[in-house]
Amino acid sequence: MTRRISMLILGLALAGLLGFGAWIVLFKPSGLPPEGFSRGNGRIEADLIDVSPRLAGRIAVIKVREGDRVAVGDVLAVMDTAELRAQLARAEAAVESARAGVGVAAAQVEEAEARLALSESELARTESLSTRDVVSKANLDIKRTETRVAEAGLAAAKATLSAKERSVDAEAAARDEIAARIKDATLPAEADARVLYRLAQPGEIMGAGGKILTLVSLEDVYMEFFLTASDAPRVVIGDEARIVADIMPDRALPATVMFVSPQAQFTPKQVETLSEREDLMFRIRVRVSPELVQARIDQVKTGVRGVAWVRLADDAGRLPDWPNGLTPPLIDLPGGDAGTP
Repeated sequence: MTRRISMLILGLALAGLLGFGAWIVLFKPSGLPPEGFSRGNGRIEADLIDVSPRLAGRIAVIKVREGDRVAVGDVLAVMDTAELRAQLARAEAAVESARAGVGVAAAQVEEAEARLALSESELARTESLSTRDVVSKANLDIKRTETRVAEAGLAAAKATLSAKERSVDAEAAARDEIAARIKDATLPAEADARVLYRLAQPGEIMGAGGKILTLVSLEDVYMEFFLTASDAPRVVIGDEARIVADIMPDRALPATVMFVSPQAQFTPKQVETLSEREDLMFRIRVRVSPELVQARIDQVKTGVRGVAWVRLADDAGRLPDWPNGLTPPLIDLPGGDAGTP
């Protein structure tokens, strides 16, 4: 009986050692990754968007709170525009006044044209009579002078009309500038995002560029990590990648390599093993599949730590297949489609 128990214990121990050995070969969590693969520690991140007024003013209303999800075009906050609207009314009145001035100048041009036509007609008659010695040379000179004066008057009237028209353009531009300031007083969301911080309250006076809200963009979710100088050149932008978050160790997020640093950097704090600390590192960024982000938009969280896996091309440029034991199953998208890049 004792011999059987001993053999059973020995068999279980051998099975355990074999299983542990297989796990080490596949995952190697505390050593090097399998041949043809590399990994790095990082955090799931997204771009931060600061919502700020272009001009100084008082906050009239803030329509969102921390944690709210917003879509492109949603109004986030509105600045007080009472003073600007008064300026806009004055500018519109100035435009109308300038347009009235154009009307007066146009009438003056017509008057000057009529005077010139009359002077030219009288000059023609005077010249005809002068050839028959009916009028004196002095009267002829007077008519010629009057015609030149009428021509100068018409030129002056046309110049005045042009100046009045330019005045309308200037007043209209001033009006449009104030209207643009009023439009800028409404602060919309420029991307699908979630409100991270609400940094001000209605009624507060904000300087130009002062932060009212900080948003986390949900359009570009990524993880940055670092690879050694021996692995980084074998990674190409557009390659497939996998992200295994610490909070979901049995799931893998499909991702794509979107950035490979062109130059080596100092060893970052995320690197933990001695062999990696002895080498300069290259920064790599992998982007989570946008389809997956949109499908699970309410579950997206930033700051979550995890591990990013990439495949390394061999000398012929071939990439190894993703082994089943290296990363857990991929997350499924709604409709039954696998969440692959």
